[in-house]
Amino acid sequence: MATYNYVAKDALGKVITGTSEAENEQILVRRLREKGYWVQKVNAARAAAPRQAQAAASGGSMAAFSRVSGRDLAIFCRQFATMIDAGVSLIRCLAVLEEQSGSARLRQIIREIQGAVESGETLSRALTRWPRVFSRLFVGLVRAGEVGGVLDETLNRLATFMEENERLRRKVKSAMTYPALVLAFATIVVIGLVTFILPQFVKVFTDLGIDKDLPKPTQILIQISNFLTTKWYMVIGGALLFVVVFSQYTRTRIGKRHWDWARLKFPIFGKLNHKIAIARFSRTLSTLLASGVPILQALETVAGAVDNEIIGDAVMAARAAIREGEQIGDPLQRSGMFPPMVVQMVAIGEETGSLDAMLSKIADFYETEVDATLASLTAAIEPLLIVCLGFVVGFIVISMFMPLMHAISSLQSGDSMGAGGEG
Repeated sequence: MATYNYVAKDALGKVITGTSEAENEQILVRRLREKGYWVQKVNAARAAAPRQAQAAASGGSMAAFSRVSGRDLAIFCRQFATMIDAGVSLIRCLAVLEEQSGSARLRQIIREIQGAVESGETLSRALTRWPRVFSRLFVGLVRAGEVGGVLDETLNRLATFMEENERLRRKVKSAMTYPALVLAFATIVVIGLVTFILPQFVKVFTDLGIDKDLPKPTQILIQISNFLTTKWYMVIGGALLFVVVFSQYTRTRIGKRHWDWARLKFPIFGKLNHKIAIARFSRTLSTLLASGVPILQALETVAGAVDNEIIGDAVMAARAAIREGEQIGDPLQRSGMFPPMVVQMVAIGEETGSLDAMLSKIADFYETEVDATLASLTAAIEPLLIVCLGFVVGFIVISMFMPLMHAISSLQSGDSMGAGGEG
């Protein structure tokens, strides 16, 4: 299909400009008229100039070494939608967004996108040059907005989706920040006691001549201290090796699948990860369907957006079943990964023709559940960490003082025996 630039007016007289793919100009004009637009001009888009295409490709390769935050992308979508809705041309929107963006990386990418669009590419095709910045969900929604002539509505939905996703991500991070800090502080305290304080006590034990018959807890603690002070490079090297091997393994397909399965089965945290995945599935699919994306294409995008291979496989199995003529609720139920409430609400939404609205309600419910789970989890972890820290520190302190108490009691008993002998 060829790509065309068009200028049209809607029922209110607002000028609308955009690009769209069609078999020929007549089909595009007919499609725009069916949407209630009065077509003023249709021109075939020019092919991208080699130098501009080369520049865009180089911009994509540079983007691989940097990252654009979700917050910057959400602001980009919201401002883009506002200007498109106000009738500003696509090229002018990109120029303004380049000036307003607070991210230097995003400004450079917008500049490259503007050049590609000016050369005749569609916006969605230009976005595909930066797959690490603009996900398949992002590109798919923009393409749906271009084809349907509702780019402003699609960008608004995309901005809302990204804002909700970023809000959920921030809540999870903030809930885990305090326990992580407490755990890090506890680790530093324990290492300091074992590697610096305990050796000083061992010297005292040697001076007192009681280092040969130490209590078992003290012996265990001294062995740990000796290992940490003499074999510290093995501890650090082992930890680094584990991190590297684990990171490389989880990047493989089978490793990612094993890790995603474990994340769903972890005690306490498994249910939280499951709820987050269900909320992301529902919100993503709702946004895609509301934007006019066909359900088979939407499910394929959702399978990659949930960031969990196990649930992604269940979604792809549902997609295959729908292609064979089944309803979406049945394969979701067979997978065992979706709670009965989700399956029933999806089935009702499909029967009533309001699947996108029902999925939005499911997403709202599970996001609320995630908030409640995070609050209760944080409230339970804080005292648990404090108790564990107190137990470890108490064990160390008691183990260090047990030989001294034994020595003092031995001296007292020796003095009392000496006093009895003199009498």
